[in-house]
Amino acid sequence: MARVTPITNRLDSLTRDCKRLQPRWPILCGQRVSPPFHSRVLRLKVTIRDVAREAGVSVATVSRVLNESGPVSEGARARILEIARRLRYAPNEAARTLISRRTSTFGVVLPDLHGEFFSEVIRGLDQAAKANGFHLLVSGSHNDASEADAALRAMRGRVDGLVVMAPGADAAAVVAGIPDGLPAVLLNCPTVDGRANSIEIDNYNGAYSMVRHLAGDTRRRVGVIAGTPNNHDAAERLRGYRDALTDLGIERRAEWEIEGNFTEASGHAAARRFVALGTRPEALFVSNDSMAIGALSALRDAALRVPEDVAVGGFDDIPMAQYTSPPLTSVRVPMGTLGAEAVGLLMDAMTKEGRTRTLRRALPTKLVVRGSCGGQSRNGAEAPA
Repeated sequence: MARVTPITNRLDSLTRDCKRLQPRWPILCGQRVSPPFHSRVLRLKVTIRDVAREAGVSVATVSRVLNESGPVSEGARARILEIARRLRYAPNEAARTLISRRTSTFGVVLPDLHGEFFSEVIRGLDQAAKANGFHLLVSGSHNDASEADAALRAMRGRVDGLVVMAPGADAAAVVAGIPDGLPAVLLNCPTVDGRANSIEIDNYNGAYSMVRHLAGDTRRRVGVIAGTPNNHDAAERLRGYRDALTDLGIERRAEWEIEGNFTEASGHAAARRFVALGTRPEALFVSNDSMAIGALSALRDAALRVPEDVAVGGFDDIPMAQYTSPPLTSVRVPMGTLGAEAVGLLMDAMTKEGRTRTLRRALPTKLVVRGSCGGQSRNGAEAPA
């Protein structure tokens, strides 16, 4: 221990000497550094003034070039852009936001960020946002109104508009957290809010058409794996299933309506319950493709053939649907279009005219027939749903 202490004290002394000499380091090294460069080294941040000084022009000229906001000769423009690139100049977004009161960012709050449905929606949002010069700030609410409210509060002052998907029963509480005056678009939300534009998928007609197709001319026993309780999308799809059976004169049985939660595991568990029934359905309408994929696995485990023993139809038509065995018949939801349309409505709401109106859109679905209910094409034959 006696040997370690002197070494430790010496290291402490050297550290203090380095800190004391650091401001004079260029002079001690015999270097003569010009003030502009020296200041840039210490700041580690190149400013628009540095670009202007290097180019020999005014700050206003550089600003016009970088913001494309005024006339500048082509020669000067090229020189300024080259110098900005060489100096690795990056605009101060915080200052730009204070001046323009724009963040060039849209906030997105979704029930979940997991799964192909949400990834496709986010991709549609992202592509449309970038095409309009915007970026995304994305958060998941996990179907919890308090988490959605926390996400919305965190986005205050950081975004120019909001896209909110709240299909649950607590949608009203989520929508109430949207700041007044901020452009917003609601996706698949049961709550109609006069302050926000809204887009909804035609869940009811999509489900109705799928059930009619599954029943065909011969199948009289049609079951359903429904979605999460108190979910707007799930409720509309279940309503479409029930109305289709009624219109076809097919008996409805309580034991043929089993709930899932939109996951593969819940679809697998529900299909196993159907297999165990004394009289099982000849066809299954499954409220989303993830559950349908789980159901196909459970039916295969039970040595039941699809579609010969049980026909299966899903909803959403996620990219994976065409690669299942057999390929899954599904209701195609324009997931990417849903995101792109939301950005379009936000851009409209940011205009002077758009602030005074509220728009509502319903996106149609398509029935895509594949092998799980007797179709032959992997890519599917489309029919309006």
